[in-house]
Amino acid sequence: MSTQMKETNDQLIFRHTNGQKGRNISITPENSALKHLVYGRIILDAEKPSERFSTGPLETGLICLSGECAVEADGQTNNINQYDSIYIPRDTEVAITTDSSVDLVECSAEVEKKYPLQVVRYADVEKDSSLRFKTGGASNSRTVNITLGKNVEAGRILAGFTTSEPGHWTSWPPHEHASMLEELYVYYDMPAPAFGVQFVYTNPDEPEFIGIVRDGDAVIMPKGFHPNVSVPGHPINFVWLMAAHREVEDRQFGVVTVQPGFDQAGSGLEASRK
Repeated sequence: MSTQMKETNDQLIFRHTNGQKGRNISITPENSALKHLVYGRIILDAEKPSERFSTGPLETGLICLSGECAVEADGQTNNINQYDSIYIPRDTEVAITTDSSVDLVECSAEVEKKYPLQVVRYADVEKDSSLRFKTGGASNSRTVNITLGKNVEAGRILAGFTTSEPGHWTSWPPHEHASMLEELYVYYDMPAPAFGVQFVYTNPDEPEFIGIVRDGDAVIMPKGFHPNVSVPGHPINFVWLMAAHREVEDRQFGVVTVQPGFDQAGSGLEASRK
């Protein structure tokens, strides 16, 4: 640990969370500084073609990173393909099966209310300029995809994914939203030798975390500014998952505080507020 890095007992990085088949929950309020957000991965193939679970008190969103599957839940069966998402209510039995392979990111948080099951097709996200948009400039250009946002009725969770240009910064200018939302990043589609560098800090002179991140790693952001940067020749790609502190009321994407000194040109997320 760098001597300039703020000492903390809280684990902020969880390595190689995509390393096992089946359904595996990597991050919860019980093993992290997060209060609401739960992250898991469901990876199925011919050797492990199905998985069953109950959502219990958690609303759950699934984002398909690759492959395809059928999701049976709430009396429906929906076929999910790459970059499609599905919102599943609390207290729901879920069965997932694939005839080939599938890699799903699971985002959950406890809620009081039961919201309806909803399927989000990525083809529809692509058509909406407030859900998919390019932002940034000469050294921080990226594409933001909001798959479980204002297009979905939910209590706490928000989710989507960001892809950068090679060698560029994302989440720039640095912003934070700790009073409303906690967040985590899961890095994907970054085969070796690609890597990025993630920052998390409330005080830039005493950062809580600065570290190299690779495919399958996850970094939590219970608070603080959280920019990152990719290495030349490679993008940094990540799924971002958020949970609102107050159910419904705080579930707002793009309401952020930009780090003073970098706030002259807005947050870069203005398109999401249209």
